[in-house]
Amino acid sequence: MSEMLRSDVLISGGGLVGQVLALALAHHGLSVQIVDPADPVAAIAPGFDGRASAIASATWQMLDVLGIAQRLAGHGCPIRAIKVGDGAPDSGRGGDLDFVTTDGDPPLGTMVENRQLRVALAAALAEAPLVRLLMPVEVVSRDVDTHGVTLTLADGVRLHAPLLIVAEGRRSPTRDETGFSIANWSYHHHAMIGAVNHELSHGNVAHEIFYPSGPFALLPLVDDEQGRHRSAFVWTVGEKDGPGFAKLGERGFIAELQKRAGGVLGAMELVAPRMTYPLGFHHSASIVADRIALVGDAAHGIHPIAGQGLNLGLRDVAALAEVLVEGARLGLDLGDAALLARYQRWRGLDNMMVSLATDGLTRLFGIPGRTAAAVRRTGLGAVQRLPLLKRFFMDEARGEAGDLPRLLAGAEI
Repeated sequence: MSEMLRSDVLISGGGLVGQVLALALAHHGLSVQIVDPADPVAAIAPGFDGRASAIASATWQMLDVLGIAQRLAGHGCPIRAIKVGDGAPDSGRGGDLDFVTTDGDPPLGTMVENRQLRVALAAALAEAPLVRLLMPVEVVSRDVDTHGVTLTLADGVRLHAPLLIVAEGRRSPTRDETGFSIANWSYHHHAMIGAVNHELSHGNVAHEIFYPSGPFALLPLVDDEQGRHRSAFVWTVGEKDGPGFAKLGERGFIAELQKRAGGVLGAMELVAPRMTYPLGFHHSASIVADRIALVGDAAHGIHPIAGQGLNLGLRDVAALAEVLVEGARLGLDLGDAALLARYQRWRGLDNMMVSLATDGLTRLFGIPGRTAAAVRRTGLGAVQRLPLLKRFFMDEARGEAGDLPRLLAGAEI
């Protein structure tokens, strides 16, 4: 008989969302086993790959409670303002919108390189005795019965827990094999991401400029070790144009990048490899099944237009952790259908509303023509003039709206 390793929870997927969830559960006394086919050493290899994430202030509070924020000291760049425009920022046309924090208010978010997040999580996991990280491993079978879930690995080791949490990302094989119903479509756009050094200071300001071909964002990063100013970019182009931009030499690419930026940061220089990927939408009608729960991109994939993808996944983490920790304290079976139904009610509506809102924005700002542009500028101008509406959008950006789990409020469960 092969070895059986038991825990309170199994997590399939060792990315950012899966690892934060493991730490949140272990922090509150639950044992966790994580399986993933990826090599964890490769994920924290030296060098900036250009990927960075905007962590909402509520999400940052959860990272603080879990001891992760302290490990990111000096690596996070607060976003103190967001400037939104339709067309080039120096166009002089009306309708631009800005969100600016006041003294004493939390930032709208914090930009962190994904590699630094992975390094901080790896260090925290190494000090978490209740977490067993099994990477890289191959899962060859999954069995769900009335007593729990058993995963069998290629080496014959078996893992057992009352609940399996799927955090495998957009192309989740476990989700697809389990039969979750997924709505999905392509935006027929490609996102190009990377990072640049630039001549002028960003002043902790993020810029989002909406072009008919797709949104273009500049997101502030901390200065490098030589004191050079840095920002990440997310540049969306039409599906047919993506391959052409990808083939541009560095000089030509930078020239186009500076043109899209409208000169707001001066001369630029690439400091990380460019990456290009197709953009699509997917949303699972249900995020729970028999002894299985979905989190993060396994449950929902949205357009990067509002920078909420990772934050949406970490909101799943905070809610599911609270449901499971409270259930464990009551002595409940962590795979109990009633317990998972609470997670479904808590996160199902928020996930759907954010997904539909970002999809609507993507389509609204993608409509060509002067009439559509005039309507957009009128809408931006209206929000700019209405303080209560601006506050609503700022609270949404911070992740402080709705029924917040305790971790997102900066409290222990």
